[in-house]
Amino acid sequence: MKAIQVVKPGQLEIIEKEMPQIQHENEVLIQVKMAGICGSDIHIYHGTSPVATYPRVIGHEVTGQVVKTGAEVTSLKVDDHVVIEPILTCGECYACRSGRQNVCQNLKVFGVHIDGGYQEYVVVPEKMAHRVDPTLAWKEAVLVEPFTIGAQANWRGDVRQGDVVFIMGAGPIGICALQVAKYRGATVIISDLSEEKLSYAESLGADFTVNPLNEDIFQKINELTEGMGANVVIDAVCTTKTFEQAVQLASVAGRIVVLGFSEEKSGIPQLEITKKELTVSGSRLQTNQFPEVIDLFNHRKIDTDSFVTHTFPFEQVKEAIQLIETNPDAVRKVHLDFSR
Repeated sequence: MKAIQVVKPGQLEIIEKEMPQIQHENEVLIQVKMAGICGSDIHIYHGTSPVATYPRVIGHEVTGQVVKTGAEVTSLKVDDHVVIEPILTCGECYACRSGRQNVCQNLKVFGVHIDGGYQEYVVVPEKMAHRVDPTLAWKEAVLVEPFTIGAQANWRGDVRQGDVVFIMGAGPIGICALQVAKYRGATVIISDLSEEKLSYAESLGADFTVNPLNEDIFQKINELTEGMGANVVIDAVCTTKTFEQAVQLASVAGRIVVLGFSEEKSGIPQLEITKKELTVSGSRLQTNQFPEVIDLFNHRKIDTDSFVTHTFPFEQVKEAIQLIETNPDAVRKVHLDFSR
């Protein structure tokens, strides 16, 4: 079978490898139908991921169809449509015992530490495969995983009905966080440097949009919140500057959610955090978000119709990545089609 492997930073190839086999009775064999391209996949390709190992079959946004099950599998059957939860955890460390397995001390992420879903078939433990409504198109089902990231950011920010949420960045994760926040009943302000992205966010329910190139962001947030600030700030831009701004823009008793992986230091005075008694939370991957997000998808509570702008045969992965990198304003989400 064919797979997409980053051999080393900067070298991506379509390789031939043996079809995986079920080794344990709690595993399922899945024929991959569609996979999404995430920014982290591109970072691994370029060698800028701080956690990836090489060579690596990348890809963690994956949907497909069950073609075989181990003898102990009870929740899935052949022909079920599934999405893959891309993490393996030990179940024993402090994080796992605390219900925070997404930061397991021995965490292995699909497509990062172990081979991922950019291949025609994968074998995963039963608990990593979640059944979805078979009437969902593959291009919809594959969006479940990125929406769990948006749901996690909302959970970490404890977004509640009536909150004012400011999302910095209207890229894919910002858009996912926006839709979940609106579902939770929040008023959402979103910022970006692209007017096209802001217009799209507005079409999905953003109450207010801000372009920092055209408006003073502090003045605008102050005006929109009548001096209160945002109750929750989700930083989906992930620069030192936006992290610093998030602390300044949060209301008293506010919550800040950080998704960045940069090792560059930010300059944040303690006074802002202590005086307003802010909660600053990291948000990595997701914790038990799949069931709720799948339910939202199955009941069509999430608008995915316009989210996917491009689909490529998986053999054209290099062209797909080039499009993302050279035409960021024209791209929302790009998928690789393995279904042929």
